[in-house]
Amino acid sequence: MCLLHCGPGMEERLVENYHFISINSMIINKLVDLNSLRTAPELNDNQEKKLFIELEAKIFDADWITIGIMAHCDTRAIDALQSISKKYSSIKFNNLDSLHADGSVFLKGNQKTGNVYIRSENGLGEGILITCQYNENAKESSTFGPLPLNFFTR
Repeated sequence: MCLLHCGPGMEERLVENYHFISINSMIINKLVDLNSLRTAPELNDNQEKKLFIELEAKIFDADWITIGIMAHCDTRAIDALQSISKKYSSIKFNNLDSLHADGSVFLKGNQKTGNVYIRSENGLGEGILITCQYNENAKESSTFGPLPLNFFTR
């Protein structure tokens, strides 16, 4: 039997439920498994460990990284960026105290220059995107994520 769901606001709730089910039922064992997601999934300890080992090898192989962070407020984005700097002493950013944006935000940090920018942006998911960059033009940059905002705190 099929039940008809209707009424104001039902569409959004159904989409939320589908999104929750589809993300949490996915098998995530490699960074490539994150590529199709708009927001970071919840990861168990085993998944986090596997992804961290794979990502760290790619970070150490890169000449520098850029970091994109999608968050529901500027303080969560800045906290996530600082967690990366705490994990890796070679990754530092300038003028974090001057950053501010209202509402949902996208933050971008460049390890090579130390520059960080933040802007308000609606409709984003939540998570960290890491792009490995190379000095050689022959090597193409690769982006990984979205990873949970607390991924680098563990």
